[in-house]
Order: sequence, then structure tokens, then C-alpha cells
Amino acid sequence: MRLSTKGRYGLRAVLDIAINGNDEAIALSQIAERQEISVNYLEQLIAKLRKSGVVNSIRGAQGGYILARPAHDISVGEILRSLEGDLSPVECSEINDADAECSHSDLCVTKYVWKRISDSINDAVDGIMLSDLVDESRKVQAEAGNNQEKRTNQTC
Repeated sequence: MRLSTKGRYGLRAVLDIAINGNDEAIALSQIAERQEISVNYLEQLIAKLRKSGVVNSIRGAQGGYILARPAHDISVGEILRSLEGDLSPVECSEINDADAECSHSDLCVTKYVWKRISDSINDAVDGIMLSDLVDESRKVQAEAGNNQEKRTNQTC
């Protein structure tokens, strides 16, 4: 399965809000600049995320976007499904899909493969919370800062 730019950029935008929000609304222009995403494209992504209840908008001079819920209550799966829709690798991965477009669905054995892959994908992304990504980001930033200091100290 390959995610589109909607999923990848949308996840980065939500993570940016989680990291930089500190209970304050973040302007789209700030997210766009930090994440190197066009404001127009970001507006489309944020609209989907707002509609699905991942982020809320705040109006006014200090307006922007905040998380709709705490980061530990938002899964990566929720974010990705808000932007990408169903994460199944093929359309026929549901075993009991009465609306299956495949004329062989009654006798298809490979649908069990697609169902297991789909379940694995969903379990993985639903098991990763936005707060996990925030923690990992802070850890990576701290290590990058330490490595920068070491490099600076080595050249001095």
C-alpha cells in the first residue's frame, strides 16, 4: 500500500499542530512554512481533518487550528482515514462484502490474504497515537541537538 501526498502531508500538518500548538491556535501559514506545503493544498487537507473531528478551527486575529482532542486520543489511523479513506490494499478485502464488484468473490480464496493485510495495516496505524509521534519527534530533535553540539565541539 502506498499513501498519497494527502496522507503524508496531512499527518505532518497534524503533528505540527500537536508539537507547536501548546494550547494555542496555529495559523495555516505557519504550518505551511515549517512543513513546506502550499497553503492552498494545506487548506484542502485541514478541511477534511476538521470535518472528521481531528482538528478544530479558531476564528479571529489569533485564530488558526488546534487539535480537537488530546494527542493521546488521536490515532494515526484516524488521521490517515480522514484523508485517504479506506486503507485496504484492494477493494475486495472485506470477506463478507455483499457489494463486491468482483464477479469471482463467491469463490475467491485470495480475499483472505487481502483481509489479513488490511487488518494488519489498520492494527498498526490504529496502535500509533499522535502523542507517540510527538514524543518521538522531541527525542529526535534532542538527539539532533546533541549531535550538533558534538560536531560543533569537535571542530572547535
